[in-house]
Amino acid sequence: MTGVPQEHSSRSARILQRGNRKISQRCNIARYDLEVNNPDDRRPAKRSGAPTIKDVAAFAGVSYRTVSNVVNGHRYISDTTRQKVEAAIAELGYRPQLAARQLRSGRSKLLTLSVPFVSHPYFAQLAHAVVTQAETFDYDVVIDETRGLLERELRVAAGFRTILTDGILFSPLSIDLQRFEAERGATPLVLLGERFRSTSIDSVIVDNVHSSYDATTCLIETGRRRLGFLGQVRVGTIGAAPADLRIRGFQLALRAASLEADPQHIISVSRWDQSNPDEDYSREEGYERIRELIARPNSLGGLDGLVCANDLLAIGALRAFREAGISVPDDVAVVGWDNTSEAAFSAPSLTTISPDLNEIARLAIVAMLRRLDNPSAEPKTVIAPYRLVRRESTNTEGSSR
Repeated sequence: MTGVPQEHSSRSARILQRGNRKISQRCNIARYDLEVNNPDDRRPAKRSGAPTIKDVAAFAGVSYRTVSNVVNGHRYISDTTRQKVEAAIAELGYRPQLAARQLRSGRSKLLTLSVPFVSHPYFAQLAHAVVTQAETFDYDVVIDETRGLLERELRVAAGFRTILTDGILFSPLSIDLQRFEAERGATPLVLLGERFRSTSIDSVIVDNVHSSYDATTCLIETGRRRLGFLGQVRVGTIGAAPADLRIRGFQLALRAASLEADPQHIISVSRWDQSNPDEDYSREEGYERIRELIARPNSLGGLDGLVCANDLLAIGALRAFREAGISVPDDVAVVGWDNTSEAAFSAPSLTTISPDLNEIARLAIVAMLRRLDNPSAEPKTVIAPYRLVRRESTNTEGSSR
């Protein structure tokens, strides 16, 4: 072969022969079906290390353009050719150059989910739902843990300038609307939750006010009249926005029933510790705050129903009541928010608000794909469904009530 070094020619021939044998065995195809017209197309590039697209072409006995068409999912490729190329890819361990393909298509097929704490049951379940739903849209998901740190959330708002992602699903904890909009980058973003709302940002929420209203009404319907709320967060601190919305729903339900909460029964939790998610809105926090309430001179002060801002607080409260010999639900009925897996197995099992995480995930991804397809589309806020799951912690059948 004129102008071709002998060592390259013989190496190409060996790869082609080996490819013929392997693929003939896998696909039951005669060798003469694998020949190509242009020998240069099957000659592997001179290199050491990972196989190239030309190695695959030589192994499969097709042109490198055919390999590219198979890798990129072009429709007009015969099944026989596709099988040959896929067999060669598997045999050689070839990995397509995804970055180049993504630049050509304009899509990475990768989304980023940014949440405060991946160890928190709610966010762990949300992450699972997002990954599962993304698969149905042929997307992969990278999970980013911000730990509620402002500098990390500012990086999310800016759009991860060093990460190749089509868009970000963001559940903020520290950043406020003003800082968010000041740092906002070009990467499409969908907000999850009600840390703040904006008409200029796509968002998916669960209605915290109405869900808390329903949780409180559930207690009132069982005859409770002296209700408390566990989970108030001091104004201006992390997590205050969602907590305030749930307290508002609690108060609206009381007002609708012509009831009023005793101020001592609005129980604050410690300031959020950004370095340790187990210290706030946690089982430990619920346990300690209720122990403090029980230790007061007038103990519960007549409290007969408790709405908790999340399940972890409620589970901690259940333990404190049990240790003090206070019966749930006979003495105090308890309701949570999140429907974590633990809620069904607590003692007693916990009545709770169950947000539809699969639907939250699906709506968020649909909103993101809509934004990618039409960047100038009008932003929307979509409300995801929830339901009240009644369990033993509010069930008074057979009791004195």
